[in-house]
Amino acid sequence: MDQVSQAPFSSADFRARFAAQPDAHAGDDYGDHRFNPGHPRLNQSKALRDAAVLIPVVDHEGDATVLLTKRAEKLRNHSGQVAFPGGTIDATDASPEAAALRETFEEIGLGPDRVEVIGRMPDYVAGSGYRIAPVLGIVRPGFQLTLNVDEVDAAFEVPLRFLMDPANHKRDSRMWNDLEWFFYDMPYGDRRIWGVTAGIIRTLYERLYA
Repeated sequence: MDQVSQAPFSSADFRARFAAQPDAHAGDDYGDHRFNPGHPRLNQSKALRDAAVLIPVVDHEGDATVLLTKRAEKLRNHSGQVAFPGGTIDATDASPEAAALRETFEEIGLGPDRVEVIGRMPDYVAGSGYRIAPVLGIVRPGFQLTLNVDEVDAAFEVPLRFLMDPANHKRDSRMWNDLEWFFYDMPYGDRRIWGVTAGIIRTLYERLYA
């Protein structure tokens, strides 16, 4: 039995699953609209803003983890929420991959020399008006993080096997202008992974593990 079949949540298995996907960053239309069809929040009068996030899969041999951040409480938007490292794609960024790596280094000090980019998932359209390119990267362990305290309060790892288990994908909702807004919620210990971050994780599950 080979390593991939022995370790279904290893980075080797993750890489193999992604490689088996033809044009993995194209295809289905993913975003908050999939579980909020017709919601007025999605009637965007402005053009979508392009952003990129890194999905950092840390290579802990047989049991990979995903590195996530907790946004600073003092931020104006989405303060205190769990997120992937990333942000707006600047005009100077050569690609979404370059933007994701730049933002990751700026936010948590994880250098591009520690990350092997293996590709992208389909863009995820958020109700907040962003079109997000999720960039997949395999991270070599043994790194030391330096958090930008203006943007990030904490960084932590969650087992890939937990995130790819649909039993941990709860549906929740909250009121928005007197209308219900639905999203995924994936509580992990004292961390609450929800909203766009959980939606992107769900996309990853549907594309590679469902």
